[in-house]
Amino acid sequence: MRKFKTPEKNRPSYTYYSVDGSKIKITPDEEGVTNTVISTLHAWDDQEFDAERRENYHVPVHLESYQDTSDDDATDRNPYLIDPAPNPVETLIKSIDADEHEARLEKLKTAIDTLQLQQKVLIQKVFYEGRTYVDIAAEEGVTEAAIRNRLKKIFNNLRKKI
Repeated sequence: MRKFKTPEKNRPSYTYYSVDGSKIKITPDEEGVTNTVISTLHAWDDQEFDAERRENYHVPVHLESYQDTSDDDATDRNPYLIDPAPNPVETLIKSIDADEHEARLEKLKTAIDTLQLQQKVLIQKVFYEGRTYVDIAAEEGVTEAAIRNRLKKIFNNLRKKI
């Protein structure tokens, strides 16, 4: 593909570049070639050059993607509409949320430390080991309802301390 259009001063003739790299110069009045044929060849080259340039600068986003059918903004689906700069307010809120989360975790750890040993073991089995109430009840020789009641008491106790 050509990198530039043929200048007007070189348009009286046409230079054809073959696949093997050789040049063939076509001038008017040889083998029935007229100025019209040469200008048509240059026009085709210009059209191909323009089409290639448009394709190189083509952005693969359609205008329909700016809004959906209900005229709501479609920023979640169009990455070109997303602002890459961080929002300072959102950053501040996230840091506050993270601090509050850390504080709650600390309170929860302190509250768990105040539980009885049996209650700590039950919390360990349910939340850290991921065991079912039925499995724990079978191991301890009680009903599933008893395990649920124990956990309910533990949750209420933790809720008061947090």
